[in-house]
Amino acid sequence: MATTSQAYIESGKVQETKALISDLCRHFYTQGWVSGTGGSITIKVHDDSIPRSQQLIVMSPSGLTGVQKERMVDEDMYVLSPSGLIVSEPSAKPYPYKPPKCSDCGPLFLKAYEMRNAGAVIHSHGMESCLVTMMNPSAKEFRITHMEMIKGIQGHGYYDELVVPIIENTAHERELTDSLVEAMKAYPKTTAVLVRNHGIYIWGDSWISAKTQAECYHYLFDAAIKLNQLGLDWATSTHGPIRKPIGAFGSLHNSRISRASRRCILLDIEGTTTPISFVSDVLFPYARDNVGRHLNITYDTAETRDDIKLLRAQVKEDLDKGIADAVAVPAEDAGKEEVVAAVVTNVDSMIKADRKITSLKQLQGHIWRTGFQNNELEAIVYDDVPEALEKWNALGIKVYIYSSGSRLAQRLLFGNTEYGDLRNYLSGFFDTTVGGTRKKQRVMLRLHRPWE
Repeated sequence: MATTSQAYIESGKVQETKALISDLCRHFYTQGWVSGTGGSITIKVHDDSIPRSQQLIVMSPSGLTGVQKERMVDEDMYVLSPSGLIVSEPSAKPYPYKPPKCSDCGPLFLKAYEMRNAGAVIHSHGMESCLVTMMNPSAKEFRITHMEMIKGIQGHGYYDELVVPIIENTAHERELTDSLVEAMKAYPKTTAVLVRNHGIYIWGDSWISAKTQAECYHYLFDAAIKLNQLGLDWATSTHGPIRKPIGAFGSLHNSRISRASRRCILLDIEGTTTPISFVSDVLFPYARDNVGRHLNITYDTAETRDDIKLLRAQVKEDLDKGIADAVAVPAEDAGKEEVVAAVVTNVDSMIKADRKITSLKQLQGHIWRTGFQNNELEAIVYDDVPEALEKWNALGIKVYIYSSGSRLAQRLLFGNTEYGDLRNYLSGFFDTTVGGTRKKQRVMLRLHRPWE
């Protein structure tokens, strides 16, 4: 039976989906997600005999027609073909209702179906989803980590950083379509897109997935708002006291830092200027996957010989300490293949263990240099980083970077960002050779002698 046949449109599966949307609209109304004329929901008619891409779509009507979300009934729903053509619409209601009209969210819902193969999509006007986009008007993303409810978002765990793109609002819902598409392309893992001063679009494989994720998103937005009110930072793993204004980078361009109160600023990289995910999901895998190629190509250079020498010494120390997975690196007079294989094995183990050791960081920096030179890598910094660095520079405040990554790696990162070369705004770079993260006095001393 064709899905667009009248018999199928009037079938039990379609009627059940209409009834389900009516129930969910009433529930979402009590949650504050679809009050007034805002908010909507759509669900595909599930049928095991029909591929999801060919299933019918049931969609709630526009709130502008006067249909109240808490009073919706099955007969108020629209049925659309897989391509978005209306195949069944509700009958007109008497005054004071206006003529029937499908949800203005329709074009955006269809993009979620098309690009994500979704089974259901929710558009919420929940207050939390609106306010969370207003706390930093320049932020292009909402970020949060180390919250239990993150586990309820598809593809995420407690330790992960949840990133939700934010697009700018428009006068008419349909005008959001292009921005939504761009956000979905730029963030392939996301199951939601925030609309500033407006609300959020959330999708899932089924209505249950969309609903539970919506509940988790609203919980996390509410938590971020309340943590901010308490002076706590929701974007860090510790959620400790805010030491800077909130934002992806802390909205540091809004900081009121005078020349008299600050002579210099020392910044970390991961989670401060750059997303943790860029380091863990892009840089580390690139170094791991290319270490063998790099060593084979540069094996006879003095630089690589020095890299291998440092790693050989580190591995010997590891073996003496009984560190698991350490494999002895053959002496210099051994064959190239044997030495490279041993180094690759040790580097892989060190990266997996996230070890902060100079020999590893030095080699990673050399590998990343090739990646940046070949345009295989482009560094990501938070959106407000360039403006903050520019303003501090204008105030005469010196900005330094301190990271466990090598100084070379730091220079490469800030020299090859999507915003161009930011190194002109930085006065120096420090790595673990100046002292560990707890050696505050040594770091402070070097701030006054960065040339060392």
